[in-house]
Amino acid sequence: MTARKSPGKPGFTKLAHLRLSGKLRLVNDGELRRRAAELGVSVSYWDWQGHEVTVPDETLQAIVTALEEVPHALGHAATPLQAVAPAPSERSWGFTVQLYSLRSGGSWGHGDLRDLADFATWSARDLGAGFVLINPLHAAEPLPPISPSPYLPMSRRWVSPLYLRIEEIPEYQELNDEERTRLTVLAAPLLAASRTPALIDRDAVAAAKREALEVLRKVPLADERQASLAAFRLRQGQALEDWAAWCALAEVHGPDFRTWPARLRDPRTAEAEVRGGDLAALAEFHAWVQWLVAEQFATAQAAARDAGMAIGIVADLAIGAHPGGADAWAGQEFLASGFSVGAPPDAFNQRGQDWALPPYHPRALAAAGYRPLADLFESTLGRVLVADGAAGSGGLRIDHVMGLSRLWWIPAGRPPAEGAYVYYDAQGMLGTLASAATAAGAVVIGEDLGTVEPWLREALAARGILGTQLLWFERGWSNEPLAPQWWRPNSLVTVSTHDLPPAAAFLSGSQVTDRLALGLLTRSEAEERAEASQMVDGWIGALVEQGLLPPGQRPDADAFTAALYGYLARTPAALIGVNLAEAAGETRSQNMPGTSTEYPNWMLPLCGPSGEPVLLEDMPASARIRAVARAVNA
Repeated sequence: MTARKSPGKPGFTKLAHLRLSGKLRLVNDGELRRRAAELGVSVSYWDWQGHEVTVPDETLQAIVTALEEVPHALGHAATPLQAVAPAPSERSWGFTVQLYSLRSGGSWGHGDLRDLADFATWSARDLGAGFVLINPLHAAEPLPPISPSPYLPMSRRWVSPLYLRIEEIPEYQELNDEERTRLTVLAAPLLAASRTPALIDRDAVAAAKREALEVLRKVPLADERQASLAAFRLRQGQALEDWAAWCALAEVHGPDFRTWPARLRDPRTAEAEVRGGDLAALAEFHAWVQWLVAEQFATAQAAARDAGMAIGIVADLAIGAHPGGADAWAGQEFLASGFSVGAPPDAFNQRGQDWALPPYHPRALAAAGYRPLADLFESTLGRVLVADGAAGSGGLRIDHVMGLSRLWWIPAGRPPAEGAYVYYDAQGMLGTLASAATAAGAVVIGEDLGTVEPWLREALAARGILGTQLLWFERGWSNEPLAPQWWRPNSLVTVSTHDLPPAAAFLSGSQVTDRLALGLLTRSEAEERAEASQMVDGWIGALVEQGLLPPGQRPDADAFTAALYGYLARTPAALIGVNLAEAAGETRSQNMPGTSTEYPNWMLPLCGPSGEPVLLEDMPASARIRAVARAVNA
């Protein structure tokens, strides 16, 4: 279905075969663009430098064909139109944490839910934090090798067992001496690794915890525990059965269902085979593991709220899941095959981004009344509720919330810059989210960074969904740092995210050095350094003007970081997010968009400025972390 020349007909400069309204027809580029616009596909867009970019015909052909494959249906969300998510009960601040990097003396080389509970308790009682926003804990492959990215999971609905604290599973107390010794031996090298700055080895953690869980699985459950497991399975229903069956099959056939035997690619046929065959016990194991994870997550949220947090744990929901994973397998009919989701080029990612995630098909989603989305929101919010489900019980961050109104579709085999925006029914999508949040009494934060249409922020605010403001991106009319009083009240504000370098790297200029070494720049080094230096100098000037830094001297990294967070405290924002890695003095970015194996994305443990590991037990004595906490409390 590639375009071809037709010089014999004036006006038909390009021709393509497209299935329009159920018929295969030959159309010219003008008709192609008209049809694309009718289907909600952008035929051009404005880039980060203010230039209008025309979407290639080849991209439009592919997208229009995919959209026409699903008949139009007048589906709508089965949610009240007036649904509005609860607002935070009070202004508060909290840490944003990559939980896998937050380790303690009890961690098996990878931060876990016990670490989360202890960190939330300490940060609330000692520092006055009102929430902890964590990275997605989404489930990865059931066996090594384990993909490191939290944003490319096998399932968004379920949680990775890497976050389990093995010793806190109640059945651990029933192990005999030989079994406990076995688990102690398994844990020893990982406990030792937590005290080093070495990269996080998910494969080693997964292998050890899997062996430990197999030992614990043999312990008979007490009647009360058995009843709890049965109730959990009943609540989760078919979705848990789908996950458990996919895991069992993935252990035999690999974690990409697209490579499985044809009969197993259909979930209902495959599940019947699993239930009646040799894989039944393995599927039961994976369902049991999710029950254990749910228990420990609930314990962490209860600890946060008991310590006085106004909100508690805020979960993070990735924009999509792996195209061959469990979610894609169980929900094939709702996805558009042959495309991935990403982002067009911007100032920090000048080649664009391809996130390798399949997009929802807008027509299929609407025809289903947005039930797949509702199920996802409700299950995620269900993990962050306290027992009474009171308002303000936990929260949910939506990564790339613009995806609820439009997504950047990239045809397979094409670079990110050759994608196009495909629009969704924003009212149906946002209504579904707001309804789920209202039922849960939870705060919702939309990550609306990057290219955002102005109307979307108004639509988010109307639904009670907070936006996100990132200090480095907030500029005034003359490109100066945006004065505190002009920041949006209905937002979470922060200095940086996992995709950006910490403040220390901006101050030193190492963020340009790192991106240059990785081949991520499309401008000259001199241009990049000049712009970066101008930006940092502008912020130093703004901090001096606010009385947050002394005039006439360049601050060190610690003073600069604390002052930036002090600046955020002067905005009217509802929530302030403090990047824990930044507060601890880290100089490296957790993730470098545009890279894969060239950079240790999502593998860095929490470290200080000299590369020394920072454990949970070290934090009460950290002058850096306490200085930032004082700044946001001011």
